[in-house]
Amino acid sequence: MSRQLRSVCAVLCAGTFSVGWQTAMAQGASFEVYGFAMLDYTQDFGRVNPDWKDALRPSRIPTDEDTFGDDGQASFSAKQSRLGVQATLPTSAGDVYTKFEFDMFGVGDDAGQTTIRLRHAYGQWGRWLAGQTNSLFMDGDIFPNTLEYWGPPGMVFLRTAQIRWTPKLKGNNGFAVALENPGNDIDAGQFRTVPDFPGAQGDQEYPDITAQYRIGFGDRSHFQAAAIARWIGAEVLGDTQPGPGVNQGVVYSDHDMGWGLDLTTVIGVGQMDALRAGIVHGDGIASYMNDGGMDAAPDRPPGTLGTQVVAVPLDGVSIYYDHYWSERFSSSIGYSYDEVDNTPGQTADTFKKGSYASLNLIYYPADKVLIGFEGLWGEREDLAGAKGDDTRIQISFKYSFSSKDFLK
Repeated sequence: MSRQLRSVCAVLCAGTFSVGWQTAMAQGASFEVYGFAMLDYTQDFGRVNPDWKDALRPSRIPTDEDTFGDDGQASFSAKQSRLGVQATLPTSAGDVYTKFEFDMFGVGDDAGQTTIRLRHAYGQWGRWLAGQTNSLFMDGDIFPNTLEYWGPPGMVFLRTAQIRWTPKLKGNNGFAVALENPGNDIDAGQFRTVPDFPGAQGDQEYPDITAQYRIGFGDRSHFQAAAIARWIGAEVLGDTQPGPGVNQGVVYSDHDMGWGLDLTTVIGVGQMDALRAGIVHGDGIASYMNDGGMDAAPDRPPGTLGTQVVAVPLDGVSIYYDHYWSERFSSSIGYSYDEVDNTPGQTADTFKKGSYASLNLIYYPADKVLIGFEGLWGEREDLAGAKGDDTRIQISFKYSFSSKDFLK
């Protein structure tokens, strides 16, 4: 094909796409590619698990000094950078909305790596949603306007696969129920296992059941109550018969009921400020928390006859205030903690409490550009009382984009 012919084809194809796109937009369809490139410079005055140096998670702070080396570390990370696509397609039976989004913050087996981490992948048609997105047990709106990636440990924060039903309600009120994946979607440190049973593994026979009710007050304020019920279990694989050879099978199995209640609110103050707060309590809900704890554990010390698996109680609190000094400057200040009521069967170095506080100043020099400075403090306490803390500063640069900016 000649260069001239290729040019003509390109023009015709572009024209056809433009006409098709304009027709689809006229019919109510929408399509957006969005995201941002972000760089974080962290100067740590303490030391955390090297796989988590780019986030301040209290559960990753050592309580034994020099566990990970001398204090003081510097790191640069682009892991927060994000890319997403969302679309709305009108049909004769109602709109179909889809969303696919990921960032580059490796977790689990990829902890410490700059690699793809799925955030959202779901579709919604009418009252039904299916795919991975925020759990109904969570209120993402209480996440403060902070720079650090992981955020407050005392809030429920989990994106998980689910099937959700949302009946139609009037006004600003909303209600929804869902069946959610009982597996772990946070990191390898929060597997649903029983630590003191050799070879123990999680046993999830049924999906988690969640429900959420939200009351809206105007455009910027709401109160939300969310609940969860779950069947938590553990089983031990081993040799089921004496004598030579290995006869693999389940040699121990036990279960307990988990539940939780999460109360959250956002209160708009003035034109832009907001108070974001939440309190959560439950048994066996650690894998839904933003950091720390275990869902289940033995109720008695190792080797004790009659030992059973129990859902571990946990409390969490998060309170932050976002203040806008002007259109160009904002600050966020707050404190959060989660605390576990450990069982006698857990070891002395088991996570008991994580505390977290931060204060920042963010500058918006231009549309789609952010430059920020943040000071952070975190502390971990173990079951036996050992403590470790960390202080750091973070400087971030963020450049956002959206295909809508090119199609105006």
